[in-house]
Amino acid sequence: MISETLKNPLSLFDVSNKSALITGASGAFGRAVAITLASLGAKLTLVAGNKEELEAVAAECREVGGTVQTLNLRPDSLEDASAMVNAAVEAYGDLELMFIGSGYNKAGFIHEQEYEDWQAVMDANVRGNWFMAKAYGTYRINNNLTGGKVVMVSSVRGRHGNISGYTGYCTSKGATDMLTKVLATEWGQHGINVNSIAPTVFRSKLTAWMFDEDNELGQATKQRSLSRLPLGRLGEPEDLVGMALYLLSPASNFCTGQIMYVDGGFTAG
Repeated sequence: MISETLKNPLSLFDVSNKSALITGASGAFGRAVAITLASLGAKLTLVAGNKEELEAVAAECREVGGTVQTLNLRPDSLEDASAMVNAAVEAYGDLELMFIGSGYNKAGFIHEQEYEDWQAVMDANVRGNWFMAKAYGTYRINNNLTGGKVVMVSSVRGRHGNISGYTGYCTSKGATDMLTKVLATEWGQHGINVNSIAPTVFRSKLTAWMFDEDNELGQATKQRSLSRLPLGRLGEPEDLVGMALYLLSPASNFCTGQIMYVDGGFTAG
């Protein structure tokens, strides 16, 4: 007997009519995932701190036929995170999928960097993820809902810390990796899958400093990254979409607690 899944394997990637919340939706990764899910029929709640850029992404999602609402918020508090989750539930009746794409970095050598700059990176990349996870888990578990998908954005720097000026970023992504694993074990009984995507250097607003010819640290970081990439190029936002769709769709139902490297082979060598 051939199962229905084997007869129609593309059904594993069906996210139509699923309610999905995307934070950092105006960023390179958030935008790519938002447009992808919109084109596949998901119902989106897009969140970002820059209202103008957020609305531009929402317009692109509507252009491909997506159903979209926007919230001009950042996950700076549990109240803000809960407001995002509640807005998705109120608009679409549920919240099944969550892609946490918000993040921040400010590089600097530890002997020169201000503590406030280091803490800002930790707040954006760790505290914000924790707030979003708590709000999402509280909604689903307290309402006795089974299933759901959470995807965070980590980095190869959560595994490889050998880069100067990244004491904040590397530390925050290492914490993201562990948060992913702990939530996966904690929420497995509720059928909630939690995974992270760990990219190498991708073109985005956050990596713009690496393309600044006058930024010595940025140029050194870029060249060092390229020297470690077997595929010989930096990542593009579209390179992340396949993994994101896999982790947000039924295709990954038996995958949880994993750090999925989308890194051009960086971690292979």
